[in-house]
Amino acid sequence: MILVCGEALIDLFVRAHGGSAMSTHAVAGGSPFNVAVGLARLGVRTAFLSGISRDHFGTFLADRLAREGVDGSFLVRSDRPSPISIVATTGDGQPNYTFHGEGAADRSLRLAHLPRTLPDDIQALTFGSYSMAVEPVGSTFAALAEREHGRRVISVDPNVRPTVVGDMKSWAIAAERFYRTATMIKASDEDVRIAWGGRASIADAAAYWLACGAHLVVVTEGAKGATAFSTTGSVSVPGRFTVVRDTVGAGDTFHAALLAQLAKTGRLRPEAIAALDPPDIRELLAYATAAAAITVSRDGADLPTAADIDASTEPCHA
Repeated sequence: MILVCGEALIDLFVRAHGGSAMSTHAVAGGSPFNVAVGLARLGVRTAFLSGISRDHFGTFLADRLAREGVDGSFLVRSDRPSPISIVATTGDGQPNYTFHGEGAADRSLRLAHLPRTLPDDIQALTFGSYSMAVEPVGSTFAALAEREHGRRVISVDPNVRPTVVGDMKSWAIAAERFYRTATMIKASDEDVRIAWGGRASIADAAAYWLACGAHLVVVTEGAKGATAFSTTGSVSVPGRFTVVRDTVGAGDTFHAALLAQLAKTGRLRPEAIAALDPPDIRELLAYATAAAAITVSRDGADLPTAADIDASTEPCHA
């Protein structure tokens, strides 16, 4: 089982129709939430640890997790509101983003909410996005990562969101707590650019993360593909050609697919990830790239199943 730790939120799409009329459309979201759904769809037993509201939106999120087959026994329900990301479309079609998360259920998780011990069948924990940096949940999750470091795989996706976390210097300090515990770090080239203010290359960032103790660092570059870095060097795979409809959830799909493939091949252990050789890493990247290509070919964060990926990678026969 994989325990995904982080936020679940509501993306609320708002469109004005003139005068006082507008329409709204609520969608379940949040990077860790997407990873949990993605893992479940890929046939991996998955649980989700997060603060979830008892309000209408929180119930919507919890019900969605249950329908996807994600174990909700680690959810911490509260009367605090659900975090909402509002995407308002203006008359000329341009999106305007507003985030409402202060005092919300997801960031209110405290040390007392953590299970004293985790079940033995939990092989890995994942952490990511703004819940690594906002308080008190950031320190709560950091304590969990530090406690489980060395005993289970720790996978981190910074998924940097400057508009939510605010001061980037404080974010960098908070994020390093997780990097120092990580077995594996998955990031995007955009994460690298934002985190270092454009002053570091992908290779520079990977060298830093490996020096922090990670055994495997994977950086995605959209249509260009992805590159993995380890003590054996670097391995790159190209992107897969597809007609892109929506890039939302692509990075989360990639992260979920990496973990799922490691689990299915019996390598979801710190020592096994450290021992991956270049052919193993190339195969891992190819699988995750195929998964992400399916997601971007669909509207919204509609992550693929294992059967979807198998069908997309089957050789064509004349």
